[in-house]
Amino acid sequence: MISITSDKLLLIEKVLLLKSLDIFKDTPETILAELAPLMQEAEVEQSTILFKEGDIGDCMYIIYRGEVRIHKANNTLAILKEKEVFGELSLLDAETRSATATAQTDCFLSRIDQEPFYELLDERPEIAKGFIKILCNRLRAQNEKSILSNTEFLFNK
Repeated sequence: MISITSDKLLLIEKVLLLKSLDIFKDTPETILAELAPLMQEAEVEQSTILFKEGDIGDCMYIIYRGEVRIHKANNTLAILKEKEVFGELSLLDAETRSATATAQTDCFLSRIDQEPFYELLDERPEIAKGFIKILCNRLRAQNEKSILSNTEFLFNK
């Protein structure tokens, strides 16, 4: 079950949470103060599916408390914890989700929807820098993982 609210965290707490994330660490607090009101809090019970692989994405989540499992069927891709972000690609495009996200524990999450985020990007394009940086880092990490897997495959032949 997901219970959504928008007034559990104070504005300053939201700004501090955003500032603690890799994706926004280089973004000035004044700009984060404009992003923070877009955040909606959600309390989620353990085992709740937040989204499924193939769903159309329209928001990203920030873990304030708890753990979220990112998986494809029974294959776990990641266990994300406090101050980690998931679903961030959906803020940039409305494509389908590449994996399923399930609450591993009871969670307290913040959600940012795509449409108001786009409106803010029009006014504050510097927010996009953090996204570009984190996506580049994830792409590099995936490339490294792919290279290691291919290398192991070649040596194990």
